[in-house]
Amino acid sequence: MKILNSSLKYFIVQKLNVSNKVAIGYILSGRVLVNGQKGTLSQVLLPEDEVRMDEEVLKEGRKNVYLAYHKPRGIESTLNVAIENNLLEALDFPESVFPVGRLDKESEGLMLLTNDGRTLFNIIHAEKQQEKEYRVTVDKPLTQEAIDRLAAGIVIMGKRTRPANVRQVDEQTFNIILTQGLNRQIRRMCYKLGYQVLKLVRVRIISLELGELAPGEWRHLQQSELSSLLQEVSA
Repeated sequence: MKILNSSLKYFIVQKLNVSNKVAIGYILSGRVLVNGQKGTLSQVLLPEDEVRMDEEVLKEGRKNVYLAYHKPRGIESTLNVAIENNLLEALDFPESVFPVGRLDKESEGLMLLTNDGRTLFNIIHAEKQQEKEYRVTVDKPLTQEAIDRLAAGIVIMGKRTRPANVRQVDEQTFNIILTQGLNRQIRRMCYKLGYQVLKLVRVRIISLELGELAPGEWRHLQQSELSSLLQEVSA
């Protein structure tokens, strides 16, 4: 996803209709502030950045939005309005936000959405293996062998899945914590063991939890949740 807007120098040139040389002079003299700090020639502007020159606001900062959303079953994790039951229409949010990761159409549960390009980029491209937790209900009773094999890793699509933390909840339900996101991974793992997934709900992304959100509902993240999430990603 492209998260960059333009360079500070280019913005000044276009906004004030001045030459590159004049724009460089404004920036080097310290007259141009980005989010209250002196701008630099190599600085890239993001939509959320505020730009001031001599106390005049040249660009207002867009307010960042962070949403926790319970995607219902049957909704596609896409913003493409040409696709039926798309996320954009289901969410019905007045601002443009982008999902961090996906859930397949038949799965439900927690999605994180934001218009903050920097945070979105950092989460998606973080080197640390990020935990995602799911509650899974299958079509017949689980065996200890199945639980152990899910935890140890199963070969799907030509590669073995990473070891996972698996906890049986009841006769046909288990929680699994993954640190990778292969296409339809849990469904393929269960199929290899002779099970069909009846219900799959993502209940956690890193430190963010689904909680009591009902299918179709969304809420703004609390500052403590956002801080914890960013701390985990940057650790």
